[in-house]
Amino acid sequence: MKCEHCTRKECSKKTKTDDQENASVDVPSPAQENGEKGEFHKLADAKIFLSDCLACDSCVSAEEGIQVSQQNAKDFFQVLNLNKKCDTSEHKVLAVSLCPQSLPYFAAKFSLSVTDASRRLCGFLKSLGVHYVFDTTIAADFSILESQKEFVRRFRQHNEEEPALPMLTSACPGWVRYAERVLGHPVTPHLCTAKSPQQIMGSLVKDYFARRQNLSPDKIFHVIVAPCYDKKLEALQEDVLTASRGSRGTDCVLTSGEVAQMMEQSDVSVREAALDTLFGDVKEEELRRHDGAGSDGYLAHIFRHAAKELFNEDVGEVTYRALRNKDFQEVTLEKSGEVLLRFAAAYGFRNIQNVVLKLKKGKFPYHFVEVLACAGGCLNGRGQAQTADGRTDKALLQKMKGIYADIPVQLPEASTHVQELYQEWLDGTDSPRVQEALHTAYQGPGQPADSRDIKW
Repeated sequence: MKCEHCTRKECSKKTKTDDQENASVDVPSPAQENGEKGEFHKLADAKIFLSDCLACDSCVSAEEGIQVSQQNAKDFFQVLNLNKKCDTSEHKVLAVSLCPQSLPYFAAKFSLSVTDASRRLCGFLKSLGVHYVFDTTIAADFSILESQKEFVRRFRQHNEEEPALPMLTSACPGWVRYAERVLGHPVTPHLCTAKSPQQIMGSLVKDYFARRQNLSPDKIFHVIVAPCYDKKLEALQEDVLTASRGSRGTDCVLTSGEVAQMMEQSDVSVREAALDTLFGDVKEEELRRHDGAGSDGYLAHIFRHAAKELFNEDVGEVTYRALRNKDFQEVTLEKSGEVLLRFAAAYGFRNIQNVVLKLKKGKFPYHFVEVLACAGGCLNGRGQAQTADGRTDKALLQKMKGIYADIPVQLPEASTHVQELYQEWLDGTDSPRVQEALHTAYQGPGQPADSRDIKW
């Protein structure tokens, strides 16, 4: 088994078995050690599979490996059980946020429309004792809008002495962790500073929503349901960043596959329920997505915004041109034979390798790159659509792509809720609160990585 982005060292998580592709790190969880079995807890403890891991060797320490193994259903069920048994003053409010790329998986798996799948999933979670179920699309709205503004600013500030371009997306935690822990300079200065949708959703739930409900953040237990395991790593990093504020934005991350397993094993009676909103609206909102084939579509949204803002060009359909393979595509804006904007999408670490090497050599033709660790984008996250032997279920994935494509697209700018939140929650679109709540900074390793050390 070759880890997808190791350096020269052997992956610290490899085990000596004949089947390296499915080798795993077995870490006894507290539930195993103490013999505890919660009322609902039928789910096996999570393991780190090398074929799933997109952040290995220098990216994940042994201690973090243990913490990831404990990022499973145990804490979730523990809170559910405590809410049933202890004094009501000790109860937690359980909030679950669903990533938009997870819903097509549930729809395809259970042969439902995406709306019916969301209602069944919401009803199942509430039958267990969850109080609120949200859609993280609104958090992605904020992330995309802030990324758009940052790209325009970087484009205008860019010069040869202090290059501000290219801008590389920062929504994928596997890619960001690899860039921080292994690559360092000259890569990290090019990462967009906008927080990821998961990080922003944590702030929305633990800050905005908590204040609306007159709750302290630590009274809310916030769970993210996501398509990949790297979101678990992101929650650990978020813990470090928010520890000084006394509350984590995300308390637990469950993959779509883990939740589907719960649903299949459960005998709880389920009544379908509509998704909640952060605003207490009774009316069910139509599910929507962003303009990406298998992701949140940062490239398409930023490309259109930059074309209009920088060159007063209106772009309708964004035309992608596949280069090396279907996961490395290019988009250009041209006028009178001149290329004004050159964007790229690089999915999977073999394509990311080429981006990194060109960037290090100073021969980089792109103004912007949407970078995702998973080949095929977020729909193909290793936390969903997997066969029993750990391979991608291609037939199911194909159904998911069709379901996702049929969800209506809405521009982030068109969301009235987002515009209201900028004013009510963040004191305007350019306030210091925006920088604090929606942006972050990156750290690199002690020594910059040498391009010759990168083996794929």
